[in-house]
Amino acid sequence: MLAEDIARLHNSELPIGIFDSGVGGLTVVRQIRHTLPHEDIVYLGDTARVPYGTKSPSTIVRFSDEDIEFLLHQQVKAVVVGCSTVSAWALPTLIKKYDLPIWGVIMPGVETALSVTRNNRIGVIGTNATIRSMCYNRSIKARRPGARVFARACPLLVPLVEEGWMNHRVTRIILEDYLQPLLRQRIDTLILACTHFPLLKSAIRRIVGKSVTLVDSAERCAIYARESLEQNGLLCKKRRRHGRLEAFVTDETQRFTSLAQRFLGEPLHSALKVVLPAT
Repeated sequence: MLAEDIARLHNSELPIGIFDSGVGGLTVVRQIRHTLPHEDIVYLGDTARVPYGTKSPSTIVRFSDEDIEFLLHQQVKAVVVGCSTVSAWALPTLIKKYDLPIWGVIMPGVETALSVTRNNRIGVIGTNATIRSMCYNRSIKARRPGARVFARACPLLVPLVEEGWMNHRVTRIILEDYLQPLLRQRIDTLILACTHFPLLKSAIRRIVGKSVTLVDSAERCAIYARESLEQNGLLCKKRRRHGRLEAFVTDETQRFTSLAQRFLGEPLHSALKVVLPAT
């Protein structure tokens, strides 16, 4: 066996790194654990500096750079940016800087939306920073100039999800207010461009009806992860045990751990507190 083949085999056993500004990226973890059940995962939630969505682009890039440096200290083989805000503002810089596979949640969602839309009228809901970046608009238009994109910032949804109010009357009222303008534009596809929003799929479905296809960016990102790892020879194929999940946060662990089960769909036994930047 050639030395490069041995190195590739060793690297395939290393964990996947995933980071987000808080707990939202755990929906990406959940989907990857479902799609790639034998992969080990290291998750970093930068809870001391959440949310990234209110920060300047330069600050988002700096924070993201520090997040990846920490994950590299954990010897990850690839990095998933489990945050739409970082994917929008920092991903190109990160890809240029680091010599390992890095991908985010935007392109998988865009490609899926374009594959399922019937009338080329696509809605996007996300945080203020994600919508302000125009990343979904540009990416969709670059691939299909004739498509129409109707984007709406929905800043109240993240705290509602973290409060556990997915089926609360207040949440339904706020969702209706956010979604009705998009429905009036006759969208037939809606991208959930925030990793908190998959937890609201049932509530959103009741408002938009069956005629609108919901694109879950976390779900599509997991499929993209499998394809990317396969293409790079990094897919873990020989391990039979279920992959381990190791979680780190930059602030107190109690709230993160209590929220984690809701986002993961399984208990998270512990999370370790760390200080960034890694040294």
